[in-house]
Amino acid sequence: MRWGEAPVLMGILNATPDSFANNGKAATIERGLEMIAQGANILDIGGESTRPGATPIPPDEEQSRVLPLIQALAGQGALISIDTRNASTMAAALDAGAAIVNDVSGLTHDPRAAPLVAERGCRVVLMHSRGTPQTMQALRHYGDLVADVKAELVARIEAAERAGVRRESIAIDPGIGFAKTASQNVELLRRLSEFSMFGLPVLVGVSRKSFIGTFGGEPDATRRLPGSLAAALFALDHGAQILRVHDIAETAQAVRIWQTLAAKPNVMGSGA
Repeated sequence: MRWGEAPVLMGILNATPDSFANNGKAATIERGLEMIAQGANILDIGGESTRPGATPIPPDEEQSRVLPLIQALAGQGALISIDTRNASTMAAALDAGAAIVNDVSGLTHDPRAAPLVAERGCRVVLMHSRGTPQTMQALRHYGDLVADVKAELVARIEAAERAGVRRESIAIDPGIGFAKTASQNVELLRRLSEFSMFGLPVLVGVSRKSFIGTFGGEPDATRRLPGSLAAALFALDHGAQILRVHDIAETAQAVRIWQTLAAKPNVMGSGA
């Protein structure tokens, strides 16, 4: 699967204790296989929460959560992305079968990350964010939101390339919900087409985000599927090529109808 095959569905598989269901990790592996069957092209596996205010965990604990899942699911043929800021976790995940690094810090959190990605030659998602999960909410002041986000992404792309990361291996993510207010998230989505200037695939993660709760009137994140679908289809209309989502089956159906109505090429169902 090439980065440019749009739309690509990236299924969120959070290997954190509060995400386990039924029988723990076994159920999470089952959920990953279910997502693939439902149409996920990529499984994005993470073991550390990076939402605003989240408490960091040691890399070894993070790895103990994600590596068994990666080994099991990659062994079933799934295309795996490791959602981490830590170079040691990136390395261990790639060794276990992951093929993509998805770093919310844009390879800035760990100075060893960019050289590692360059050495391994893997694909990488560079997301825009500011600060850390503990500080990002205080860093939501921008002169011109979109211009500033683009400029900061340029800096991260250039730093990655200087470290030896191939440009064709890079996708970008404007970082919906990371160091942005609800209104800023809306503005980013409305102006998402401006990110085509990079000539790189654009990943968007809007699934269950707090701005959907704000504008959709739903405080319960688990009840934000309708708003998540609306935002995802809007993102596709404005240039998103990769959608990072919790609800694969529902999103896949919505995207198929969007493709049909918009007469878009149908690449859904190509699998991992």
